[in-house]
Formats: sequence, C-alpha cells, structure tokens
Amino acid sequence: MTISVRKVAAAAALSAALGAALAGCGGGNGTSEGGREARLGDSPGTAPSSSAPASPDAPAAAEPNAPVGPLPGAPGKAPTMAPGPNGLTPVFERAKQTGDKTVALTFDADMTSDQGPRAAAGERFDNPQLIATLRGLKVPSTIFMTGRWAEEYPDQAKSIGTDPNFEIANHSYSHHAFKSPCYGLPALDGEAARADVDRAFAAFRKAGALNTVPYFRFPGGCYDDQALRALSPAKVTAVQWDVVSGDAFAKDPDAVAEQVLAGVKPGSVVVMHCTRSAAPVTEEAIQKIVPELRRRGYRFVKVSELIGK
Repeated sequence: MTISVRKVAAAAALSAALGAALAGCGGGNGTSEGGREARLGDSPGTAPSSSAPASPDAPAAAEPNAPVGPLPGAPGKAPTMAPGPNGLTPVFERAKQTGDKTVALTFDADMTSDQGPRAAAGERFDNPQLIATLRGLKVPSTIFMTGRWAEEYPDQAKSIGTDPNFEIANHSYSHHAFKSPCYGLPALDGEAARADVDRAFAAFRKAGALNTVPYFRFPGGCYDDQALRALSPAKVTAVQWDVVSGDAFAKDPDAVAEQVLAGVKPGSVVVMHCTRSAAPVTEEAIQKIVPELRRRGYRFVKVSELIGK
C-alpha cells in the first residue's frame, strides 16, 4: 500500500483533537509526571450504572480439595516482566528487536460501568465482525477487555477467551481512571483500583474465558508511580503501546491503515479498538493492514510472545 502523507497527517491531527476533548483509552505516548498519558480516547458514558446478568455458562467455584492451580479464567502463566524500582508494576511498550519482524495487534474492548442503559437502548460496544475477520485472516491478537464488557457480552467473551488465536488481558472493570486527571474519567484511589482489577478478572471467569493473561492496560493510558504502586499486588505487567492506530471515531479506514503502516517497527504494539460505536471502521482497516504487513515480512503475535522474547 502506498503511504499517503496527507492522510497520515490528517489522521494524526484528528487523533490529537479527539484526545484533547474525549475521555477513554487507546492513545499516544505523551509523557506525564511519573508516567504516561494517552492522547486519544473513547467517548465516556453519562448514563446511570447498570449491570448485565451473569453468564449461565459461568464456571463453579473451586472445591476446597480441588487440585492446586489457576481457576478457569484466572490469569495464566504467560511471561511477565520483573517489578520495577521499589516493586512498582513493570510497564511494557515495545519489544526491543532488530531482526525478527513481529508485531502485536491489540484491541481494547471498552465499556464503562455506567454504559448499561446505552447498550440496552441498542448501542453496540462489541464488534463480532472484527473478531471474525481476525479469525479468518489467522491473526493472533490480544484483547484488552473491561469486566463490564464481559458482563454485557458474556457469550462473546467466552468465545474469544476459549479461542487459541486470542488472549484476554485486563482493561479494568469500570474503565475509570487510575490517575487524575485523565480526560474527565472518574478516578479510583489505590484500594479501589486494585479491587477494580480483581473484579474484571472475576467477570472473565464468570463468562467462561480461559485464555486470560496477567497483563493490564490503564484506562486512558494514564498512569503514574502511585498507580503502578497500587497495581503491584496484582502481579501484572502493564502494557502500553508504541503505535496509535487513530481508529477511535475515525470514518476513513484507509487513513487508519496508513497511520498504522507508517508507525509499525519490529516489536511494535499497536493499539486499536473492538467497539463498533466508538471505532466503526477498524474491521475495514484490518483488511488493509494485515496483508500489507505480511507483504513486508511481518509476523503477527500476541503480546505474550513479545514479552517472552
């Protein structure tokens, strides 16, 4: 695919404009004191909170004398990074590679805790066609899912979480901020932040998702040392990105594809979205991105493979 400088510039400008005005996840790598903040976001919900019924396929709790091991849907034994200074949660952004041309496509399945009424009214926070396309193209991917999304779409969470093509990582339960300010998102304190992470993993278990990994993506991409300290008991690796797709609220799949293709390097982590209402052209963009990167010699991998190198 020929890269259009004009389209890339336009997409970047749109990303910056949206990020300045909107709250959500999947942005750039702007540095903040003690951490990083995203530049691009998903629209925050304003309706009162609502919860979906638990999946009828939810696994039963382990018996007292059950064999020792992770519960179905608990974080698996995927590779993690060593803790940072003073035990802070480690942060992964990109694999430092020179020869092996691998790239990880990641998709944020966003739904905030107060968006139940919007879903009930017909707004779609899922994107089953995107998942079908990734399966059809045989693209291993990492889905950063909120617990609220798993509650709203338990059958899809189970389907994704039992497909070896995918791994499910934690994107919090509520999609509230772990650092303030963060694009107007409600903020959680340290104790509530850790509980939010645990609640998301519990939602994955209820949905029957098995292929979960001990990775976490901060809502809005916003974090600082205090957030990393609050997250450290969860023993997860925080996963950011080095390539912003610009797919949030985009209307031109070509511009999204070109922005990704212009930014990918060996070992890159690309942030995209798995929410139809907030990222309606992502599936079309994937149909352009995947064959072109393969033509360039890239191999698609999950985040766990990049971290394990």
